[in-house]
Amino acid sequence: MTAPEKETILLKNCFHIWTGSDAPYLENCDIMIQDGRISSIGSNLLKNDQNSTSSLQVIDCSNHVVLPGFINTHHHFYQTLTRNIPAVQNAKLFDWLVYLYDIWKYIGEEAVFYSSLLAMGELLKTGCTLTTDHHYLYPNDINCDIMATQFKAADTLGIRFSPTRGSMSLSKKDGGLPPDSVVQTQDDILNDSERVIQQFHDDSDLSMKKIILAPCSPFSVTKELMKETVAMARKYKVQLHTHLAETADENEYCLKIYNKRPLELMLDCDFIGEDVSYAHGIFFNDEELKILQKTRTHIAHCPTSNMRLGSGICRVQDMRKLGINVGLGVDGSASNDSSDMLGEIRNALLLQRVKYGADSMTANDVLKMATQNGANLLNFESLGQIKQGFAADLAIFNIKKMEYAGALSDPVAALIFSGFNHATDYTIVNGKIVVENGKLKGFDEDDIMNKANALSQKMIRRHVNHGSR
Repeated sequence: MTAPEKETILLKNCFHIWTGSDAPYLENCDIMIQDGRISSIGSNLLKNDQNSTSSLQVIDCSNHVVLPGFINTHHHFYQTLTRNIPAVQNAKLFDWLVYLYDIWKYIGEEAVFYSSLLAMGELLKTGCTLTTDHHYLYPNDINCDIMATQFKAADTLGIRFSPTRGSMSLSKKDGGLPPDSVVQTQDDILNDSERVIQQFHDDSDLSMKKIILAPCSPFSVTKELMKETVAMARKYKVQLHTHLAETADENEYCLKIYNKRPLELMLDCDFIGEDVSYAHGIFFNDEELKILQKTRTHIAHCPTSNMRLGSGICRVQDMRKLGINVGLGVDGSASNDSSDMLGEIRNALLLQRVKYGADSMTANDVLKMATQNGANLLNFESLGQIKQGFAADLAIFNIKKMEYAGALSDPVAALIFSGFNHATDYTIVNGKIVVENGKLKGFDEDDIMNKANALSQKMIRRHVNHGSR
């Protein structure tokens, strides 16, 4: 099955619309969608539109809150196949990684494809319309084009996709964490990075495919690879991404190996600036936050993963006060253990309140992180708002349900503060309906579930049977 073609769609009589601004919510308004964009917003658009045709699809949104589609700025799709494994349910990051690498090394083409469908499907069903993926695991015996396989999954479901060409070059023998079988040489990494940019990258206004270059972390690649990756990214004008300052262990590693804190190492590599985002960024000190502010470097905040691994609380409120752009990411599904984008928004709001107080972050603040800030981080100018001429990427939630009863004095905030089912009724990407009546249109959900479960068990059995050789 394939995602449908672009349609002319009228979202009629929307109960509440959050446009992405600080302006009051729109009530009982229509949204017209044409050619992948929002063509108009107002009252009685069907009556006023002299050019309407019989091909127009009308969706009654009188029970719905409509928001800009959410934007996920950090993920590891392949990890959906290793969720909730008992041996690492209570492990911190480095121990968690060392154990799971010996399962992940068995990933093959089917695992890449179905884990991508699974992650993207969960994201779409919880309001996300643009996602990245940080795939840095390249098993030596894998017999497929990993990036092409992921784009096939994205095209199938109809999600806007800006993946990273991730990389690891340091294995256990080099002082890194992963086994030899999942790392690559610097030449192989750089050659393939250039290939995927040339083959897939599209920098047009409504691009469905943008490439990012993303060495995994300071403890999994060489300093030289970091520098060469920066040079290539700037040659082709693509974004850069890496994990940074996620744990105290990472700080200790960088001080031991480089005699520098992680951010100072990035400065040495010129891996900083408005085309750079760091995942996590928990352990920055005050001086480092000022450097991030001055260089306009972005942060992909992943609150659920940070709580799950006990890594710490990112200083999002301090960053926001300095004007540092902070987006949201669900992170890998083995450290979350879901791809629930609306759930991530809720956790982001609540975790900041634990650290900074009940009035530190509002529903509007966290929604901006999940929309406009994410669009800025991933360099998509026409996303993140419901605005005439912007991309028709929309998340449509039914608010007239039992779980929201009593919460409708603020229907938009109710999606964050109330409820227990984070699924949309409709998700629209680039003018196409990709979730309809709560179900994916591009692929059978039971097929995804059954195949993902089978692949997961196969990988785990291989790990058990072969140990960690």
